[in-house]
This record gives sequence, structure tokens and C-alpha cells, in this order.
Amino acid sequence: MNFGEQLDIYLRSRFTLIVLITPEEERASELVRELCGRTQRAAQSWDAADGFKWLSAPDGTPLSAKDPLTALEKIDQYDNNTNSIFILKDFHDAWKNPQIKRKLRSVCQRLKFTKKSILITTPFNDLPQELKDEAVLIEFPLPTAMELEDVLVNLTRTPGVKVNLTPLGQEKLVQAALGLTASQAQRVFARAIVSNGVLDDRDIVLVTEEKKQIIRESEALEFYSVSETPDDVGGLGVLKDWLRMRERAFTHEARDYGLPSPKGIALIGIPGTGKSLTAKMVGGLWRLPLLRLDVGSLFGSLVGESEERARRALKLAETVAPCIVWIDEIEKALAHGGADSGTSTRVFGSILTWMQEKTAPVFVVATANDISSMPPELLRKGRFDEIFFLDLPTQEERQEIFSVHLRKRGRLPEDYDVALLAKNSEGYVGAEIEQAIIDGMYIGFNDNRREFTTQDILASLGRQVPLSISQRENVEALRSWLREGRAQSASFQRAEEAADRFVRIQLELKN
Repeated sequence: MNFGEQLDIYLRSRFTLIVLITPEEERASELVRELCGRTQRAAQSWDAADGFKWLSAPDGTPLSAKDPLTALEKIDQYDNNTNSIFILKDFHDAWKNPQIKRKLRSVCQRLKFTKKSILITTPFNDLPQELKDEAVLIEFPLPTAMELEDVLVNLTRTPGVKVNLTPLGQEKLVQAALGLTASQAQRVFARAIVSNGVLDDRDIVLVTEEKKQIIRESEALEFYSVSETPDDVGGLGVLKDWLRMRERAFTHEARDYGLPSPKGIALIGIPGTGKSLTAKMVGGLWRLPLLRLDVGSLFGSLVGESEERARRALKLAETVAPCIVWIDEIEKALAHGGADSGTSTRVFGSILTWMQEKTAPVFVVATANDISSMPPELLRKGRFDEIFFLDLPTQEERQEIFSVHLRKRGRLPEDYDVALLAKNSEGYVGAEIEQAIIDGMYIGFNDNRREFTTQDILASLGRQVPLSISQRENVEALRSWLREGRAQSASFQRAEEAADRFVRIQLELKN
């Protein structure tokens, strides 16, 4: 059901107070005007600056009122037998006044016996407790791809605007603007025209860059440009195969086949094993937008502000869909207790419910280091398709990791004894291997800028104390979690070991 149909049902059902939550006042007013035109309703809008104005076709002199209290009185006195809707703009500032709040409540109660309704547009979901029983809240959706295409087409009809877009380019340009309001999209398209003098396929990148900045202003979401591929991640063969099998999961072919969109994965394991890098790699492999959800930024100082930020962030992610939402170190972000009057618990519950119930193609990648602080309800089936454990890399994986980081720095792995390096780095995670290469480069750079060697990297490895030693107890506790069969190993060898262990346990149980 679209917004117009939903609003029409509320009006025909004699809902007297409708609160429309949206920053898009102009677009919302236009859709209300169109609805009133189709259904022959009289519509007047009111704001503190201009008073009452006709929104629908004029039918006599509009009401006259400059202050909120008088405006409510005029609405109360208006003809009860005329199908009418009154749009009050920015009225959330007025209902902070106890007298106006009481008057609004009384008027809405009397309107139940009339054909009149009040619609309040507000960018904030801060409805007073006293009005919650009187009002119905509607979240005005962001523009669809079709609506954004109309914005683009109307802009290109402006005299003097040059357009050189292919049909595919236009589709991608509109897709890149998903998640923006109509006004934001219009400004971005206009900037693209002014920057190049013509609107063409090259402006897709410009729109994407502008969209990153706008999404960043949402305070909780950050748009990541991803270029990582599976070749940039060493090891993790099982996880890579799992992701490749679902590479076309968000296509129309998959929908026609009857496949549901994958929900997400949890990446749990030892720090430095590539969990964050893997999250970026998923975006590059599937060629989908990657949004990082900063849960810490959801929390605000005002009552209800944190829940509102969470709602807006998750709604924005669904609008941008299909996309990937990355929640880094989720155990820290969602650590909750009673010290904040239950705010973190409510935010945590909102995110969990969304992960379980979402129907939009949003794939969640959650990473975690500390299993002990993770609430059990987070990892139950239904929230994630699979839980992967990233263990200490095997010797073969370490060899691959050395090769990846050498290539990343413009060196050929064949020029180094990567087998020897892998053998002498047992217990090292990927981040420590990368740092050993960087330290080896410093040795060569400070020695008359000569090319660094295998021996330089070995010397760097020898000076490091790996996490598997300095944090032996914590690392062993994490690895025991995998041995207990609570997650699937992300590596081939570990997966085979886990399968063998499962068979042994089954045999022991039978005997």
C-alpha cells in the first residue's frame, strides 16, 4: 500500500489527528494535494508565518489565524459536514505549550463526529504522551526509483540543460540517488549538470560521492567505497565459497527462482584475522553499496532521540537496498544494561527486531571479537544465515597472506621466500603479518633505500610478540568456542577438522 492509499483509508476511517513524520514537507504537501483532488476533499495548510492557505482548489476565503491557538479554534468552528483536511506545518514547536497541547487534544476529540481531520507534518517523532492516544503516526517514505526518475526528467526539461544519458546510464544514475529525499536528489542532479556542463554517464560517480556525504549526515551511517575483492583477502576459503554461491542472490533471477534474500553473516574470532576486511570484500564481490552502522552515534541526550536515530538509520538502509550494512564490533556497540534508563536496551531491541523481520534486501555483516559479552539472542537462527569463526591462519593461509600484502605494496611474492616466512610466523594473525612486512620495509628504507628482503621481514617477525602469546588465555577461550561446534570455520582446513571432530563425537555417543 502506497502513502496515498494509506492516508485515504485513515481519512475515510475518520482518524482526526494524523502525524506525518518527514523532512520532505513540500513533497508531502503535493501528494496530499493530489489525493484531495482525486477524492474531492477541501484542504487548507497553516503555518506560523503565512497562516491558512488553500492547498486544494480554492473554495471561498481561507480561514484566518496567525497563532496556533486561534488556528485550532478556527478548525473547530469550520463546517462539520464538509470533507476537509487541515495540514499544520511545524506544529511540533507549538504543542510544547500546555495550553495548545490541551486545545489540540480537545479539538481532535470533537472532530470524531465531523468530516474534518488534522494532519501535522513534522521531521521529528516526538509526539507528546498526552496525544498518543488521539493520533496515528505515519512515516513518510523516501522517494522510490520511479519518483526520483520523475525528478531527473523534470530537471532535464529545463531550457539550456544538455543531456547525454544512455537508458542504462539513466537507470544507474537514479539507482545511485536512492536514499535521498526529492530535494536532495534534485540538488545533486543539478550540481552534476553544472559541474560538467552536461548530464551523462560520468555523473554517476559524482552523484554517489554526494550521496556519501548526505548519508554521513544521518549521524549513524557511513557510506564506504569498496574495491576489495576475494584476492585481497588471504585464506578463508569456506567463507569465500559461501559468498560466491550467493553472489547473485539479489538479482531478479533469484527472486523468480523463489530464493529469499540472504539475511546476513556474523564474523566472530580473534582480533586481526580480517573480519573488517571481509566485510568490505563482500561489498566489492557483490558490487553492492556498503553502509557502516555506527551504533555509538545512535545515542542522543534527549528522551526518545536514540530510538528515533536508530529508526531513521535502518529506514535509510532499507531505502538504499539492495545494500550491505556492516556493524563492526557489535558486542561493544550493543553492550546494554540498566545504567541509561533502558535506552541502550530499547535501541538493541529495535536493531534485533529489524534484523529478524526486515523484508528489504539488506545483508547484515556483523563482526565481533568478544563472545562472552554478546547477548545469546543476537546469535540465534533467523537473524543470520551463518556464523563464521575466523581462527589463527594455517601455514598455507599465512603464505597466501604474505603474498597478498607483498602485491599490495608493489612487490612480487616470487622475489621472497614466502614459504619460509609462513613457517616462521606460526600464531601470527593477518594484521601482524602485514605489520611485519611494513617494519621490514622500514629496515630497507633506512639502509640507503635498498629493497627490503625476506631476512628483513624475518627480523621484524622475531621482534613482535603475537597476540596468540600476549593474550594466550583470551585467544584460547575464543578457539574453544569453535571446538565446541558453535560456529562454522571460515577456513578449509579448520572446517575439515571440525567435521572430523563432529564424526568422532557422534561415534562416542553411539558407543
